[in-house]
Amino acid sequence: MNRLYQTRHARQGAFRPSPAFVAAAFRRALWVCSPALPCAAPAATASRGRLAASVFWSVPFAHPVFLFFAALVAGTLNSVAGGGSFISFPALLFCGIAPIAANATNTTALWPGTMASTFAYRKEFTPDVRRLLPPLLITGVLGGVLGATILLHTPQATFMRVVPWLLLGATLVFILSGPMTSRINAWIRARATQHAAEDLAAAGPVQHKRSRALMAAGLFLELLLAIYVGYFGAGVGILVLALLALLGMENIHAMNGVKTLVVSMVNGVAILTFLWARVIVWPQALLMLVGASLGGYAGAYFAQKMNPQHVRWLVIAVGFAMSAYFFLRH
Repeated sequence: MNRLYQTRHARQGAFRPSPAFVAAAFRRALWVCSPALPCAAPAATASRGRLAASVFWSVPFAHPVFLFFAALVAGTLNSVAGGGSFISFPALLFCGIAPIAANATNTTALWPGTMASTFAYRKEFTPDVRRLLPPLLITGVLGGVLGATILLHTPQATFMRVVPWLLLGATLVFILSGPMTSRINAWIRARATQHAAEDLAAAGPVQHKRSRALMAAGLFLELLLAIYVGYFGAGVGILVLALLALLGMENIHAMNGVKTLVVSMVNGVAILTFLWARVIVWPQALLMLVGASLGGYAGAYFAQKMNPQHVRWLVIAVGFAMSAYFFLRH
């Protein structure tokens, strides 16, 4: 087609491509060079990569502005009350990104913010906490790879039908996170007051066997949570806190630090899996990464002036609205 175009215009003199022709050629060149194309990926992910790339390069140019501000709001919400994925993930879907590519891109865009917050808790990692980290991290890495692999082998249409249920479930967990946090704090305080008495009442070998059984059950539950994080991940923070309380942690600041580190590591290995499968749409991911980082900084600044409960109500309303929208549409 291009050769016919050039031949036809060569008869009229020098070839002078129109602006529309240049724009179309540039877009085709970008599509060929897009990292979403699975140049060396398995055949199982080839169709997903081509779909993600073709959808991305066919969206209007105005969409980056929308995605940037969506990421800005998501970063602000994450720094104040959580729930930023209720904004950023649907925003990618609204811009025409394929569902699995949107999920992978959203995870990549929001990951640096959660990873950076881990350093704020580094002083809370006491020797007892550090002894607990290796099994938690190993189990989390395994679950993250499994969850991401399951996602990559899920058909696009099937995942899109699951999205409303995932959003609704995450919204319900977010609603319960407030009461659950209060209960966890109360349980930790009660456990701390009874800890000495329980140690005196229990025999050494019996207590040791009980601790090993509790640790094994906790790691199994963590594996399930890590699979969910690798697959979707929204709203998992409060469930990880409950798991850590079950494992016997009593310092809420240390629990938040371990939770942030474990979830960041799980998301990190999921991102590596998405990177290997070439389903991350990098232009959107980098743009939203900048927006989420700025939003996180702004949220940390305005957090002292904002009522967290009002922000929670806003996040819950958005979560229900997004769930209802995708239920009605799919």
